[in-house]
Amino acid sequence: MLDVSDDVRAEIGDEEADRLLAGDNAPGAYDCTSCRTPGNTEQERTSTVLFVGQETAVLAFAHATCVPSQVVAVSEDQLRGAVRSITGEDGAPPAAEASHAPPVPAAAYASTSYFPGPAAPAPAPSPAPVPSPVSPVAASHTPAPSEHAPVPQQAVLGVTSGVVLVGQEACAALVVEPTAPIIRPGSTGHGDEFLQLLSEQGFAPVVDLGRPPAPNPGWSVLLAMGRLHAVLMPAPGGGRPVAWWQAHSPMPLSEGWRSAVGRSQKVLVYAAAAGTIGTQPREDQLRAALDRAAARGALVGASMPLAGT
Repeated sequence: MLDVSDDVRAEIGDEEADRLLAGDNAPGAYDCTSCRTPGNTEQERTSTVLFVGQETAVLAFAHATCVPSQVVAVSEDQLRGAVRSITGEDGAPPAAEASHAPPVPAAAYASTSYFPGPAAPAPAPSPAPVPSPVSPVAASHTPAPSEHAPVPQQAVLGVTSGVVLVGQEACAALVVEPTAPIIRPGSTGHGDEFLQLLSEQGFAPVVDLGRPPAPNPGWSVLLAMGRLHAVLMPAPGGGRPVAWWQAHSPMPLSEGWRSAVGRSQKVLVYAAAAGTIGTQPREDQLRAALDRAAARGALVGASMPLAGT
């Protein structure tokens, strides 16, 4: 009961695709690469999902009701992380990357991010505490102690996962907040332009959390092996989506979060400027912080499908 899309067939070849469809190389029991719950290729329709890196490819399986058969382009580091999670060879537990983060919801995972535009000034190490060494997101400025010009400093995006009640529906949500103000790439300004940059990319102001934010066409959330890998955005000029936010290591998600996204097949992504939300130890406190940010006009959001759906 396997589905092999034309794209997957083109990558693995007709011979291997036919063997899969005949059941020769089908795994039988598997853990869905999207929702991470058990599945069986002999009992339910199953999608083949091929993760392709620069040098490596991994074939995984998912419930057809979760994601269709597809090819997903990922970085080589992401792919190696996915293989480690499959084989149980992960090193330190993910919480070690953010030891200050509360157990529920998961918070402040290190990341890289991308805004189209001119190259930003080369950043210096940031004095703000960050979960682990990461690439720069954008340059932020802090006042200089003397007459010297402000020094560009590094900022990273922290991501918190949680289940948020929207109306009567429990929805899977991600909250994105930088560790320091974000300026436009190439800009010499001093203000925080994070929300303005996102508005230009299709995010909309959130004034009422009782309603889900509108979809942002072309954006999606990449889950693999039950963990969060990236938030994808349309590639400039077309082509396959590129990572706007990418986890430094795959981010674990709670069973409740995965169940919510399994029901709705969408993720609500909220974003706020640095210092707006902060680290919240419980989901009800996260919701309260989001409500306060929305009331102040300091929150934007978008609804996104899972990658490939």
